[in-house]
Amino acid sequence: MSSEIKADIVEKKSNIRFIVLGFIFLATVFNYVDRATLSVAAPFMSKELGFSASAMGWAFSAFGWAYVLMQIPGGWFLDKLGARLVYGVTLLVWSVITVMQGYVYLFASPFIVLFILRFLMGSVEAPAFPANSRLTVQWFPNKERAFATAIYSAAQYISLAIFTPLMTWILQALSWHFIFYYIGGIGIFIGIAWLWYVNDPLRHKSVNSAEIDYIRDGGGIPDLTAARNISAINLEHVKILVCNRMMVGVYIGQFCLTSITWFFLTWFPTYLYQARGMTIIKVGLVASIPAIAGFIGGILGGLFSDYLLRKGKSMTFARKTPVMAGMIFSSVIVGANYVHSDLFVVCVMSVAFFSKGFGNLGWCILSDTSPKELLGIAGGLFNFFGNIASIVTPLLIGYIISATGSFDYAILYVGLMGILGTCSYLFIVGPLKRLKIE
Repeated sequence: MSSEIKADIVEKKSNIRFIVLGFIFLATVFNYVDRATLSVAAPFMSKELGFSASAMGWAFSAFGWAYVLMQIPGGWFLDKLGARLVYGVTLLVWSVITVMQGYVYLFASPFIVLFILRFLMGSVEAPAFPANSRLTVQWFPNKERAFATAIYSAAQYISLAIFTPLMTWILQALSWHFIFYYIGGIGIFIGIAWLWYVNDPLRHKSVNSAEIDYIRDGGGIPDLTAARNISAINLEHVKILVCNRMMVGVYIGQFCLTSITWFFLTWFPTYLYQARGMTIIKVGLVASIPAIAGFIGGILGGLFSDYLLRKGKSMTFARKTPVMAGMIFSSVIVGANYVHSDLFVVCVMSVAFFSKGFGNLGWCILSDTSPKELLGIAGGLFNFFGNIASIVTPLLIGYIISATGSFDYAILYVGLMGILGTCSYLFIVGPLKRLKIE
């Protein structure tokens, strides 16, 4: 075969990584939709079953308790078994648990059953984002990784933009029970499709060597396979990750970003329904607008970061600039306390969520800086510290509402998280570099 023909073959590399990214995106959409089912059902569900605002705060936080506690074990399972199997199985299981939440009214103590199911769902969903991070390292070169991270991170906004109106329509047309039935059923289907198609790059039947070389030459790690000889979580490795100044700053920043996310995932529909007096159908439509803004911001943030990297800017500048800009501008959410028009409230929330999306590159930074031998555990620790917010935010807001009868201080708290996150990246994180295991 002539060298010209060989060169032509090399140029026509496969692009299976983008199909895999599509699967990651879909799985992440339903990772967030399943979490948000309770927030949409909450106003009607709490009224029917007699749950107070503080009780709903505990129900919202049940997911977070388990999600946080299972991050490190979940990361260990990822490093041991690989992302394909762990992600596919957990997606099936958490979807079944979602369906079961529609039946809590059948039990003598529905709140206890709901709390247990949300706790179980949090534990099963724990490996999802560390798996996303691991898969993007396997499938994408450095210059495409911020875009890939932005795509799956933006799934949270799509889950709110598309599925919140859908779920409010189901709520209005049928009842809150059917929200759980339909969303869980779709998730089961996606889980089966995942196990059928997704695999590691070197084991995927549709990937050619040109794409593998493209990923590897660009800084990706396509041969990152499951380390089946891992016998236990090494505490020395954990110590390396939690005692590093750069990582501590990143953890704080992710806690702040996640705090903003969990306001929108839990209390935002109730805020629009109760504090702003909107109908449940209007809540679904209005809640989708900031989510669309967040999606646009997320994509633009990833593209901007990769653009800076291609222009020769350092990894530190390319990643930290959009993160800090996004977090500081997300604090404009406090302005919702000072406007009365629904139109202005939507504008303020949209700017805040756009900014939050623009700065949502924490997982990309984790992929760029974690030791390649510990991507699962590193992702678990990152999600552990970040998702302490999934416990604190819904609980704290629930108690603020119970104590004051108002959302004003809750909105203030969310705005302050943007400022704190900016300060963490500015004063603590420092230069970004990949940690190495000695």
